Amino acid sequence: MLGKRKGYPHAAMPPHNLCLAMVGAAMLWVGWFGFNIGSGGGLSGASGMVMINTQVGACAGIVGWMFTEWFKAGRVSALGLASGALAGLVGITPACAYVGVGGALAIGLLCGVGCYLAVTVLKHRLGYDDTLDVFGLHGVGGIIGAVLTGVFCVPELGGLVENVSMASQVLAQIKGVAFTFGYCFVASWVILKLVNFITGLRAQDAVEEMGLDLGEHNERAYNH
Repeated sequence: MLGKRKGYPHAAMPPHNLCLAMVGAAMLWVGWFGFNIGSGGGLSGASGMVMINTQVGACAGIVGWMFTEWFKAGRVSALGLASGALAGLVGITPACAYVGVGGALAIGLLCGVGCYLAVTVLKHRLGYDDTLDVFGLHGVGGIIGAVLTGVFCVPELGGLVENVSMASQVLAQIKGVAFTFGYCFVASWVILKLVNFITGLRAQDAVEEMGLDLGEHNERAYNH
């Protein structure tokens, strides 16, 4: 609805500052422990399992992304490692209280691989402009993690949910993903339409060419 950035995908648009991106990834990683453990509403016997699953999922996401990037591009990048950690964190979030460490490892690895392919292959084939790769990481990683929760929650695979059928739970997870996708799409479409009607969604062409730092705020991020 917003439209592609000017020059996309022909002009190079690397991250603004790789060092700040790495610092931000580290801060996000630490904060994710509070996010996942805090979702339980308090400390309990499951809190330790949630914490270790969160860590294992993030590390496995790095490994999955790293080897996929190495295989596809012939090198490993720092930004890729940060993205892999985020992919693993996103994927393990719906599963962290219901799977064992082995399940967290598998989910993180598959999220690292799947999110890398979404960011580098799916986005270009479909032609959409996802500036921060929100769908490629959060969307695809969340879908993979949510569906695989139904697989690895069963006790036979080290899961922590008793008396559950893998097939029925996977179906329930898919239904949840489909409902969430539909709800978010419709709600976002309505909200963006209202915002566009009231204030507009996109900066004017001249402001976009100048840059929003100067055009909207009359200041520069860097003066030297």
